[in-house]
Amino acid sequence: MSCRGWSSDAYWAARACRELERRGHAVTLGCKRGTDARVIDRAREQGVTHIDTFELAGGMRPIPDGTDLIALARVLREVDVVHVHRGKEHWLAVAAGYLAGARRPPVVRTRHIAQAVRPHAGNRWLYRHATALVVTVTEAIRRQYLASGLLPPERVVALPGGADVDAYRPRPVDPVVRRRLGGDGAPLVGLVSGLRVMKGHQVVVDALARLAAQGCAPHVVFVGRGGHEAAVLTAIRRAGLERHVSVAGFASDLPAVMAALDVALYVPLESDGMSRVLFEYLAAGRPLVAARTGVVPEVLVDGVHALLVPAGDAGALADALARLLQDGALRARLGDAARTLALERYSGARLAEALEAHYARLVA
Repeated sequence: MSCRGWSSDAYWAARACRELERRGHAVTLGCKRGTDARVIDRAREQGVTHIDTFELAGGMRPIPDGTDLIALARVLREVDVVHVHRGKEHWLAVAAGYLAGARRPPVVRTRHIAQAVRPHAGNRWLYRHATALVVTVTEAIRRQYLASGLLPPERVVALPGGADVDAYRPRPVDPVVRRRLGGDGAPLVGLVSGLRVMKGHQVVVDALARLAAQGCAPHVVFVGRGGHEAAVLTAIRRAGLERHVSVAGFASDLPAVMAALDVALYVPLESDGMSRVLFEYLAAGRPLVAARTGVVPEVLVDGVHALLVPAGDAGALADALARLLQDGALRARLGDAARTLALERYSGARLAEALEAHYARLVA
């Protein structure tokens, strides 16, 4: 994977590697050279033990690309399957496979983003003739592939999820963590997300302003960093909600942070692919309010696993929050159902089991 920073696709790849290792397979994760602090160290924290590095330079770069082709061709002579995640490594792996000789392993591609693949001549050849299987992280992305005509239906599968259900699990609240997040008395509602426009922080502020006007505002904490932080702080100040909202920044102890939340939020304005945090909320057994976008309507049933609201609708979000905060039994029921769903369908173990079956079929 050519990721330059820790993202949902980096997380997905690392979780799959770790879980496949647990099932007895020999797995090596290929990463971009020089991303030790941003990617490689995080992958090791996920339990990945075998990591190799490549240049994986952006764009077309003849010298580093040539170096990677030689190195990959040597590696591919020893493997049964090569699994890629972005366009750069996809093309390199295919070309290196031809250099590797007669023993050319099948190429599997995971598509993580909800952006249609262009069916130009290069992609038609890449997918029809050089890619054995495409794995998408949502059914919507799978349908995009089918609409493009690049692959027949039997060569595109959707495999969302992959949460670490051991790290993210229901656990006692750490009072120190809860106080740090601002949950000292009032109910604590949390949004774990990068501070970016599409993640819905403004919608949360607008919903909280409505609740404050009704005299029932919880404390909301935004956990994460990003370029939109100044705008978020401005929105909080303009709404007069400084006492009710805190921005906690990056948290290295996310399982403990999630355990401290009375209600979790996942409210992007548009699809952002899989979004690992959604499945971590489920694994942690958090009562959840989620926007009907991306993978949410594919995996969650309103009122069964979470309360679902239209994306960008502050009024609906305020109503759902009020309902959850006033009903402890509903929170407990949704949290239990979320944890059960994660264990049964969306754990890293389930993801690895499905990948293993597809790999075995391709090798056979």
